[in-house]
Amino acid sequence: MVKVLVLFYSTYGHIYQMAKAVVEGVKEVEGVEVELQRVKETLSDEILTKMHALEAQKQFADVPIADPHKFGDYHAVILGFPTRFGAAPAQMKTYIDAAVGVWASNAAVGHVGSCFTSSATQHGGQETTLQSMNTSLLHFGFIIVGLPYSCSIQNGLEEIKGGSPYGATTIAGNKGERLPSEQELSMARFQGKHVADIARRLFRDAK
Repeated sequence: MVKVLVLFYSTYGHIYQMAKAVVEGVKEVEGVEVELQRVKETLSDEILTKMHALEAQKQFADVPIADPHKFGDYHAVILGFPTRFGAAPAQMKTYIDAAVGVWASNAAVGHVGSCFTSSATQHGGQETTLQSMNTSLLHFGFIIVGLPYSCSIQNGLEEIKGGSPYGATTIAGNKGERLPSEQELSMARFQGKHVADIARRLFRDAK
């Protein structure tokens, strides 16, 4: 059975919503099983309270925390995280840094890696954020998969929305007031299905 990990870090829940859509897309592919996990929060409850994020994070508190030592156990990983100044947040980077044993053992070489993200504004560093994590995944030996233009939703101009060939994205608003639109969720589903289909073709004989 081909195994896919959808791993996310979410501050206010926007990326969590996108992650659930990615999981839905993965489930459309036969012969693939998917796990939804999150990375450990590194901020204290005091800081999260001041950020008005503590209550928001309760919506995904029951999602299991991922073990970085098992990062190479999956045939494909799809990582979701918000942008922090044009790059991945410290929480996701902490997980990746802790997976050094996977890197050292070449356990992820030839596996599939993909990313999705969110930002407050339309031009808030989404593409540089995705590219920054793709760089890390390449060091592990992952085969990078994005969101191809066969996902034609990203071409439209009828509404302000995320989406790029580097991965699905959403725009949250400066106060986090905007939730992922149906078009953005559709792009996330497409990416999940696309990654799972590629992983199935590469690892169809996996046991």
